[in-house]
Amino acid sequence: MYVVESKGGAIACMLLSLLLLGTWPAILTLLERRGHLPQHTYLDYTITNLLAAVIIAFTFGEIGTSSINKPNFINQLARDNWPSVLFAMAGGIALSLGNLATQYAWAFVGLSVTEVITSSITVVIGTTLNYFLDDKINKAEILFPGVGCFLIAVCLGSAVHSSNAADNKAKLTRFSNEYEDGSAIKDESVSKETYANKAENLENGTATKEKAKFGTADFLIELENKRAIKVLGKGTFIGLAITFFAGVCFSLFSPAFNLATNDQWHKLKDGVPHLSVYTAFFYFSVSCFLIAVILNISFLYRPVLNLPKSSLKAYVSDWNGRRWALLAGLLCGFGNGLQFMGGQAAGYAAADAVQALPLVSTFWGVLLFGEYRRSSRRTYLLLVGMLSMFIVAVSVLMASSGHRK
Repeated sequence: MYVVESKGGAIACMLLSLLLLGTWPAILTLLERRGHLPQHTYLDYTITNLLAAVIIAFTFGEIGTSSINKPNFINQLARDNWPSVLFAMAGGIALSLGNLATQYAWAFVGLSVTEVITSSITVVIGTTLNYFLDDKINKAEILFPGVGCFLIAVCLGSAVHSSNAADNKAKLTRFSNEYEDGSAIKDESVSKETYANKAENLENGTATKEKAKFGTADFLIELENKRAIKVLGKGTFIGLAITFFAGVCFSLFSPAFNLATNDQWHKLKDGVPHLSVYTAFFYFSVSCFLIAVILNISFLYRPVLNLPKSSLKAYVSDWNGRRWALLAGLLCGFGNGLQFMGGQAAGYAAADAVQALPLVSTFWGVLLFGEYRRSSRRTYLLLVGMLSMFIVAVSVLMASSGHRK
């Protein structure tokens, strides 16, 4: 099997992982904003997410000759390594729950702030756990100041969301007052649509004749009418609660994967080799797939957050947006695989530098979705402060990289 051994190779894996992991959330957010049901989207996404793990296992995991200490992927499937397999599967369940929660959090909190808060929580909790699990191979005097910067980014992220929510509320209130006294003309592009009408225009995104300008009250109302998850009028607490739950789930999947590949708790029998990254990632992705299928099929018939009901038959026949959801699953799957490959070489604490993905997600959020357009000066200052602190935190975390013997 192919093993990343150099520090440079590990950093290259992290940077490519960062790009992939920062892009796939934007694709799923785009689908939700065009009215695609999140249950349908996630079922499509999870299929190719598993496919990516299978591809990695049968390519990188099978390169070269197999040995007793470094068996290839297929050879490890028949070994008595179930303690490590269970750790890997537990990590997959945690990641699946986190990804599922963020799909709803993006609607309430916005793509940028959701990714910053969840990534920061992941680093604060997960990186600390990984540091001790990795036998302190990362430089503590550099690592933990970086963790502190992530913690500050969490607080700033919450403040950005609260400030932006207040800005949106003020825009809608002002629009309502102007409309009542006749000083505003209702935008003809703002109209309620059925899910069937939205689905017809999902691929080309032409659900309305005229697009409202980013950041205006018309834009917010138009977006609410088109999107699958309705958020206007709902409290800030709901979005932040979902976001923090997702962050806690994300903080656990990397330490669980670390235990699966390095057996720090000595659960394997003597003579049984540790799980390779590729074998562990395969089991990790299988459990991620299973829990996603179980939960999303149940959400088809018993949806949450007042979403419309659906069915397996409706899901199978719904091809609108499917190719984008399948692409998102591939991006996420390969991104996670590259993160683990880099973490096995340079330490999983340093590999959490890929949590810089909100920098990529924020770019897509502003470019594609008009997040923070026409917001207050206070919101802009908080946003700049949050991203600046995040850049510093990631740079410091990357600098703490060690080398696993």
